[in-house]
Amino acid sequence: MLTGRDPIRWPGFHPLGALPEMQKNPLKVLMRARFELGEVVDLRLPHAQVLVAASPTFAEQVLLTQSPRFTKDTRGYDQLRRVLGNGLLTSQGSFWLRQRRLAQPAFHRERMQGWGEVMVRATREMVDSWQPRMTAGTPFDALKEMMKVTMRIVGETLLSTDVTREADTVSHALSHGLEVVQYRLTHPFSPPDWVPTKANREFAAASHALNEIMFEIIAERRKGSSKDDLLSMLMNAVDLDTNERMTDEQLRDELMTIFLAGHETTAVMMGWAVYLLSKHPEVERRMRAELTAVLGTREVTTDDVPKLPYLGRVIKEVLRLYPPAWILGRRVTEDTVIDGWKLPKRAILMMSSYVLHRLPQTFTNPEGFDPDRWLDEEKLPRGAYIPFSIGARKCIGDSFALLEASLILAAMLPRVQLSLLPGQADIEPEPMITIRPRGGVQMVARPAGSIEKISDEVRA
Repeated sequence: MLTGRDPIRWPGFHPLGALPEMQKNPLKVLMRARFELGEVVDLRLPHAQVLVAASPTFAEQVLLTQSPRFTKDTRGYDQLRRVLGNGLLTSQGSFWLRQRRLAQPAFHRERMQGWGEVMVRATREMVDSWQPRMTAGTPFDALKEMMKVTMRIVGETLLSTDVTREADTVSHALSHGLEVVQYRLTHPFSPPDWVPTKANREFAAASHALNEIMFEIIAERRKGSSKDDLLSMLMNAVDLDTNERMTDEQLRDELMTIFLAGHETTAVMMGWAVYLLSKHPEVERRMRAELTAVLGTREVTTDDVPKLPYLGRVIKEVLRLYPPAWILGRRVTEDTVIDGWKLPKRAILMMSSYVLHRLPQTFTNPEGFDPDRWLDEEKLPRGAYIPFSIGARKCIGDSFALLEASLILAAMLPRVQLSLLPGQADIEPEPMITIRPRGGVQMVARPAGSIEKISDEVRA
């Protein structure tokens, strides 16, 4: 028999518990649960016992110390498999371990050194394409631009494929698929796939579009020569037990995961980065000063990234405030007690890094944007900061994403100044599978230094 405290029940008398509020805004529900109710809360949902928790201790125990007691057999991952299949993000057990071992060498530091040139070139060409907008002062959605450039980078580095022509199709289809997944998570009584509702028809069309592109990439590679990239590593790998190679369906699942993890999450992070920098010009000025001191007038390279510590702290702070993968779900496989709280077998436990990163016990002025807080990073308790998760299931591409974000910012800032349009001062987070800026990030681009020059002229 479990001994400890029972989770705090979601208040009120609604027969569906917190579900109506989850359907409106799940992020607000999780924030209220932690900051108004307590450390572990039972949402009283009708279809499953769903508990939410937010503390460094829970993150450490669930994801690291006691991770065998928690699995990804949850409704959330079941829904995500509808889009991504059984790839690295959603698979489990021995199959996941095999796939992880096959993919890991692609993310070794030596290999990523060579990818920096692709990241910088793609960023340079993105900024070049903004020139007509800079001349005319035409606003644009910076998030969409980041989606395009990160998709191009993923295509060239991990797949040796130019996906520029399919970028809009992939982005639209993937976004729509993730929207459907998010809807189904908060509407557990949605019609099954075989019912021809408008949402189901649109989801099927989006899935078909994605499959066509993924299978075409695989088919082209099978007809051509092997390349030194992740796709070829997966295609050429042989299972030691069965002596079999991966099927096209397995490869498709891994490609879909690569596109989500390597494109969507980094683009969302970059969207929040340019938003925060525009709101905090003093931070942006310090970044520009550091870039000038290290680079002078030359272009950034991978070797420069360790020499840009303030840039690194800015990226860490963006990930603290707006971690793209904002929620993690696990199913409890056996009765467990963590930090004195009872977690019954079969319960679903949800932990939000968005909430965890805002605990005042851990972070002073948690809603503030303060990159210098990371000067004392070693004082943080384990489990306090998990933008890429921790433990065995930590994101395989975390170093790739951090390098990509660093090089995009370092290649972009010396050339362009991005300013938020009026009315964009406070953008709400939209909690989908990733935590996107609601409505995008509408900005105006000017040549770097032009705003400071105008200000100087006005003062004169």
